[in-house]
Amino acid sequence: MQPATAPPLLIVGLGCRQGCSCDELLALIERSLSQTAFTLSAVQGLASIDLKRDEPGLIELSKRLSLPFAVFSAEQLAPYAARLSLRSTVSFTQTGCWGVAESAALALAEQLAGTTAALAVTRQTSSAATFALACTGQITR
Repeated sequence: MQPATAPPLLIVGLGCRQGCSCDELLALIERSLSQTAFTLSAVQGLASIDLKRDEPGLIELSKRLSLPFAVFSAEQLAPYAARLSLRSTVSFTQTGCWGVAESAALALAEQLAGTTAALAVTRQTSSAATFALACTGQITR
C-alpha cells in the first residue's frame, strides 16, 4: 500500500512597486496562470517581503481573493537565492533580497507544507509587479 501523499500546495509570491493597484496585481496573476494548467481557485496563499506588509494593493488583493497574506524579511528570504530563476541586482539594492516573488512563494509554501517547494511558474512581470508560483507535493499537469 502506497503512503498517502499530501495534496499539492500552491502559493503565489508577489513583489510590487509602491502604489501598485490590486487590479494590476490580479491581472498579472491571471495572465501568468492562463499560460499554465493551474487555476487561481487552487492557490492557497499570497506572500511577499515584509517591506510590503502595508501595501494597499496587496492587502486588497488578499481580501478580494479571500487568501491569507504572509510576509518575510530579507533575511528569511536569503536562503532561497540559489534557487531563483533570476537574481535581480535592482531587487537586492531596493529590498536586500535577490528576488521577492520567487523567494516569498517558496518560503510560504515550505513553511505551510513543512517540505521542500519548487517553482511551478518562475518570475513573471508587469510594469509594476512581479509574480511567481511555488508548489509542494505532486502536481499533475
